[in-house]
Amino acid sequence: MKRRSYLRQSVLPLIASAGIGAVFAGCTRTESDDSRITTSDKMASTTTSTSAQSDTQVSQVRIETVLTGLTHPWGLTHLPNTQKSLLTERVGRLLLVDRSAGTYDRVNGVPDVFTRGQGGLLDVCIHPSFPDPSWVYLTYAVARDDGATTTAVGRGRLDRDDPRITDFEALYYARPYADSAGHFGSRVIVGPDNKLYITVGDRQFKDFGPDHVAQDRGSDLGATLRLNLDGTIPDSNPFIDDSSARDAIFSYGHRNAQGLAVHPDTNAIWQTEFGERDGDEINILTAGDNYGWPIADESCQYGSDEPIGVSHGDREDVVAPVYSWPCGSGGFPPSGMAFYDAETASKSRGIVGWQGDLFVGGLASQSLARFRIDNQQVELIDHLLTNRGWRIRAVSAAPDTGAIYAIIDSDDAELIRLVSA
Repeated sequence: MKRRSYLRQSVLPLIASAGIGAVFAGCTRTESDDSRITTSDKMASTTTSTSAQSDTQVSQVRIETVLTGLTHPWGLTHLPNTQKSLLTERVGRLLLVDRSAGTYDRVNGVPDVFTRGQGGLLDVCIHPSFPDPSWVYLTYAVARDDGATTTAVGRGRLDRDDPRITDFEALYYARPYADSAGHFGSRVIVGPDNKLYITVGDRQFKDFGPDHVAQDRGSDLGATLRLNLDGTIPDSNPFIDDSSARDAIFSYGHRNAQGLAVHPDTNAIWQTEFGERDGDEINILTAGDNYGWPIADESCQYGSDEPIGVSHGDREDVVAPVYSWPCGSGGFPPSGMAFYDAETASKSRGIVGWQGDLFVGGLASQSLARFRIDNQQVELIDHLLTNRGWRIRAVSAAPDTGAIYAIIDSDDAELIRLVSA
């Protein structure tokens, strides 16, 4: 049954900030990344309208509401050569969205998922040659009969005429299972090497030392995994010849990463990762590298100023983030991310002044961060969509129109898009 949500639109000036420390001075944290709260009146007092200091090429952006009434939407991917997209809701629903009409159809045939805590139906991406073959990849939380849970990735074929997933098969289950309803990760993308990259969280284990699961290469937890498109293990994976390591691991030492994107010029895999109390990160992934959690990190323990491990710079065996929000900064719990390449920005509804920029969705910050990228130098330019109470779970750019889409995460949520006014 087709559902309609009438499009709403407004033309508003962008919201920019001079410094992240001032903007997030009112942040507070709780144990769950997904429930960090930002004091909205503090944010309002430290933001200003866009001026020439942020970007002289962009004066106004139109904000359009495409869909309303969504239930904790999580992942979004666009189908090629069409105005259709796939959107996941954490409660276990997959939607086929018509972006131009503001309607959607529910897609049948998705797997059963574990939907407590941070679990559920999570991310979605498509085969690089879609629609031939028509594989759709899903990440999701699953539970065993004993109640232990993990992150899984699977694939099925999309029938768009009678929206359903057929021939669904689970490709990989992260090991070990854990008695936890948190930190599942989990983004999935196809990299420039035509491999699947999947993030798996550390499942909230608190033994902050060298024996932590994220430092154990014999565990898939706290790692980025790399698989072939059929779910098998690539022979080129970094630990394929290490009998003590999981063959699927590409990088490790991560806490809970919920953003993945490919840089359009360098083809490097970029990732966003939650810290504990602050310590949020943007990383560039390299095969086999250790990103530190929790032996080297910029976080503090919840409810204290006690550092977790040492700083990344104090160890030569870990890779430091290219951008981070250290303890005391207020943090920016980052979820989905997307690069805005020049070709997409030049499309009919694109925003030319933003070409080459990186966009990162903020949860507790309730904003969309825009970064200027110069090789591996990352500069925060703007906080967009502030003062709306929007926890931004995912962000992507439609290659056909250049519109930037963002998913708002709530139990009565919206899919919005930003276009040049």
